[in-house]
Amino acid sequence: MRKKVTVVGAGNVGATVAQRIVEAELADVVLVDVTEGMPQGKALDLMEAGPVMGYDTVISGTNGYEETAGSDIIVITAGIPRKPGQSREALIEVNAGVVKKVAVSAARHSPNAIMIVVTNPMDEMAFVTMKESGFPRERVFGMGGVLDSARFRTFIAMELGVSVENTHAFVLGGHGDSMVPLPRYSTVAGIPITELMTREQIERIVGRTRNGGAEIVSLLKTGSAYYAPSAATLEMIEAVLHDKKKILPCSVCLNGEYGVTGVFAGVPAKLGARGVEQVLEIKLNEQERTVFMKSVEAVRAGCAKFM
Repeated sequence: MRKKVTVVGAGNVGATVAQRIVEAELADVVLVDVTEGMPQGKALDLMEAGPVMGYDTVISGTNGYEETAGSDIIVITAGIPRKPGQSREALIEVNAGVVKKVAVSAARHSPNAIMIVVTNPMDEMAFVTMKESGFPRERVFGMGGVLDSARFRTFIAMELGVSVENTHAFVLGGHGDSMVPLPRYSTVAGIPITELMTREQIERIVGRTRNGGAEIVSLLKTGSAYYAPSAATLEMIEAVLHDKKKILPCSVCLNGEYGVTGVFAGVPAKLGARGVEQVLEIKLNEQERTVFMKSVEAVRAGCAKFM
């Protein structure tokens, strides 16, 4: 029997996640959205692409949750996208209301599922999802770190004129303006970028990474990023469904790691069939720790009203 993934939210991010899953033949997909006809239409369109693209995975669309029953993974993308000039924090009120309903309904029909949260502000929405679903922290985590690291890797490759395949980047903390790219742990073919770039170069790409989502929003003007977020989500889904034990930067509810408890933050985590199977703690110097804790406290402040 094929695995089953539910994607909640049939907008650009959700629909592209669904497309990537079926094209990779990872699982059958149920696409959920409150807009009548929208998930059904996109699902049918993707099904009709199957004969051309050569995939047999099944995708269906629905406005309810009955069809999602027994899902292995629930991906939450539902919510209002960020507008130009709008901070992630400004989205908290409206998107929390959406995510609460999704978490409760999805958990009721798939009590053993793993939930991957994409909706922004992502760390706060992961907290809301865990609280409302009642799931343990191992089965609720956020996507942001994979995306932030991918952006950092892209900018490193562009700066040095090398293949992105040679780049590895480390980003900790909240998925927002307070994220913590770590140049000391970021490498090109194993060489730390601190040995390949000037301080000015590093500061420039670190700043661009922190502003990565806002830069795309400002360019698009009528939406936000979805190609890279959907690719990042796919990597996490694959790690879980294939039990890859892959180390990825995920937003996880910390339980004493890094001296933090009860807050979601991006940290390196081992992803496998049980979800987050291990949180890896790396040594931070004083400056890195100060910035990391500032990022954590920003997320904690955003979650305060939900605690």
